[in-house]
Amino acid sequence: MKTIEVVAAVLWHNGSYLATQRGYGEFEGRWEFPGGKIEPGESPEEALKREIQEELNIGISIEEFLCTTECDYPSFHLTMHSYLCRIASGMIELREHKSSRWLTASELGKVTWLPADIEVVERIKERETSAAVDRRTK
Repeated sequence: MKTIEVVAAVLWHNGSYLATQRGYGEFEGRWEFPGGKIEPGESPEEALKREIQEELNIGISIEEFLCTTECDYPSFHLTMHSYLCRIASGMIELREHKSSRWLTASELGKVTWLPADIEVVERIKERETSAAVDRRTK
């Protein structure tokens, strides 16, 4: 089975995360964290900055690595590296997606995610729960 390696930006702003809705292909209408394929010779971070510039017309700052997820689709295996990011420059312009929404951690379940992104959503929720516990115990 063919393996595809991609990166995804978990863009965060004021307690909300950016979800983008696919506007094309087999999974049109489902939601994902924006990003794309790592090209030969690129680091994951370089690929992520390039993909987000191409898809959303913004510059990003990569804050930290979040997780790597593995997912089998009918015709390929996907390895996705996700990073927590912030917008560093520009205004979001949807170039490939049909819609976008800023969702809090508790709202992330309100959209239908692509299979590979479901695990990322769970990581975000775990992270938010841990942060809330840390705030209460301090």
